[in-house]
Amino acid sequence: MNQPIFDSRDLRYKKPYGAVPSGTRVEFCLRPRRQLGFSRAVLQARFEMDGNRVTEITLPWSDTDLGYDCFAGRLDTGDYVGLVWYSFRLEGLDGRHMELGEYQLTVYDAKEVVPDWFGQGMTYQIFPDRFFRTRTPDPAGMVGGRSIHESWDEEPVYLPNDKGEIRNRDFFGGNLTGIAQKLDYLKDLGVETLYLCPIFEAAENHRYGTADYGRIDPMLGDEGDFKALCDGLHERGMRLMLDGVFNHTGYVSRYFNGDGAYPCLGACQSEASPYRSWFNFTKWPDKYESWWGIYSLPAVNESDPGYRDFIFGGEDSVVRRWLRAGADGWRLDVADELPDDFVAGIHAAARAEKPDAVVIGEVWEDGSTKIAYDVRRRHLLGGHCDGLMNYPFRTALLDWLRGGDAANFMETMETLREKYPPFAYYSAMNALGTHDTLRVLTLLGHGDGAGLTRQQKSDSRLTPAQRKRGRDLLMAGAAVLFCFPGSPTVYYGDEAGMEGYEDPFNRRTFPWGKEDKPLTAWFAALGKLRGTLPALRKGRIEYWTAKGTVLAFVRTEGRQKILCAANAGDEVAILPLPGKAKLLLGDGVVRDGELALPPRSASILRL
Repeated sequence: MNQPIFDSRDLRYKKPYGAVPSGTRVEFCLRPRRQLGFSRAVLQARFEMDGNRVTEITLPWSDTDLGYDCFAGRLDTGDYVGLVWYSFRLEGLDGRHMELGEYQLTVYDAKEVVPDWFGQGMTYQIFPDRFFRTRTPDPAGMVGGRSIHESWDEEPVYLPNDKGEIRNRDFFGGNLTGIAQKLDYLKDLGVETLYLCPIFEAAENHRYGTADYGRIDPMLGDEGDFKALCDGLHERGMRLMLDGVFNHTGYVSRYFNGDGAYPCLGACQSEASPYRSWFNFTKWPDKYESWWGIYSLPAVNESDPGYRDFIFGGEDSVVRRWLRAGADGWRLDVADELPDDFVAGIHAAARAEKPDAVVIGEVWEDGSTKIAYDVRRRHLLGGHCDGLMNYPFRTALLDWLRGGDAANFMETMETLREKYPPFAYYSAMNALGTHDTLRVLTLLGHGDGAGLTRQQKSDSRLTPAQRKRGRDLLMAGAAVLFCFPGSPTVYYGDEAGMEGYEDPFNRRTFPWGKEDKPLTAWFAALGKLRGTLPALRKGRIEYWTAKGTVLAFVRTEGRQKILCAANAGDEVAILPLPGKAKLLLGDGVVRDGELALPPRSASILRL
């Protein structure tokens, strides 16, 4: 079988594997067939973040190996941090030449040790208004003109008002005390990190338009309730991650004060307002930049010194104050819309306040190559984000579960493993669903609802056959999720069998007392394995097979080897096993050195 001339993922051709710390001397080797008659090889490296400086290095002939020539040499990364784009040129004495590349090499700053607690354990995401309430609140006096659903089982408001707007001012009253009362449930599920969507005062039920960064939304409780929740988490060995929304504020806020709800002078009331420079007006006071043109979310000027000091620069900045109050990390909303030095400032402030705090960024694409506002972002080069929300994982896994080829999932994930620094790969926030996506059970059982009206989406429920199919595929996908490197992240209620299309149908209330108990038990079993098996927490990954409907990989830590095998097809799949195996979870059958996987199922085995 012919060997490739170069394979960036094979240590015979490039060493060390994948992304490298700054200062590494990277070894390269080309292996053309001897009969091709190449006599010279050149490596060309373009250092993108150093003004696209180009270096050429001759790779001398070093050896011959079973009919292949070897041209080898080293690239010294020096003190550079950034992306290197490298290519090769092979030349023959007769003037022939061959070009290979460009390939990506990520060079990161490894001076700082990244805390590893986040990526090892399970994360659970809660939309606070919809998780659990201990009382039906009175919205009188709260900003935003809120309404309250008396019944926990009602449908969220999903139709526009008489002005054609969906204002998200309807609340169910989930609160921090309610979350605290459910900590034992979360602990039994295997949760190690609780990630809360925004909890600061805001007019809308999603709270992504912050009104006051210094105050817990009164419908959720107060700072005492926040500290009690943090204490309850820490007593159980769990941690809390907050949602930092720093790209924009609310139209209703003490800073912008578009509706005059606050007594202080907001940027809208007076050009003498202390917050005036935080916002970019094209025509004061009624024309201003906003997030994606949504008037209720005025965009902030992240280069403003006062705003920077408020968010992360001062001792009592937002980032530091809430870590001091009990939080353990921040998830940055729309991280790729924040300037790199702003993210770096948040990161530095978080570490200064709590050395093991983590910063996770919301980025929907490959974070190593992300370009936003014509700038290549530095998310994963060290000193910025410790990890990212891994939407590429979600897309690739769901594509496979819905009929795609497992080989595409493997290729997508191996591309990230090669491009991402190890700290970022192992600190990724992996999920099947979030507050910004359809409920995974609905997607797998029926589809994305294309063509349905909002009324039809509200009325729609899975048929028994659709629910069974979706549930089986969800259980298989969850096994992959919990066995994969990075933090397995569960959106509240997915483990209980919640359905729903996009917002607000994916943000219904948690169905306490009506959970899909077998599904919940499956997630709890996965959480227990993730919490107790070192190979699943931090082991290296090697694919056993990834073809068609079958995906299987091994996680290894020391002498422990755990195999995760999943079958997304409608027929039984037979998988040969690498030696003896003990079934830990699932309905697979081990017999005569093989594993029989039922349709739409997954099994986890100790090798």
